Amino acid sequence: MNQVRSITAADFSSDCPVPFERVVRLTRAEPDALFDLLDGIPEATRARLAVWLYGRSHTHEIGVRIAATCDGTTLHQAAGLVGDRLHELSRRPRTASSYGVHAGGTRRQVSLGGSHVAAHAFV
Repeated sequence: MNQVRSITAADFSSDCPVPFERVVRLTRAEPDALFDLLDGIPEATRARLAVWLYGRSHTHEIGVRIAATCDGTTLHQAAGLVGDRLHELSRRPRTASSYGVHAGGTRRQVSLGGSHVAAHAFV
């Protein structure tokens, strides 16, 4: 029989190179405040953090931003070919995220109320 167990912060922070609380602050920070939060973190640790964040879909973008504070050699030492790719990505001009945007270039409208037809189907 499989047992279900709760996921805790410790599950995510076991291989994270900085304390989990700092990761939370970094992911919630405005882009302008990110560099202040990185102050005092050695470059090798920032490189490992960038790789760690890049490897998670919800923190992918911040991983690229942190990688931009590291040189290519340090990123390569942290993650080999992945570090090389991350260095390359971090040097490209940033583009706006396409999440939630459809082909027309406008944001998708989200409705939690359901369709008008479905609302009257039960009357």
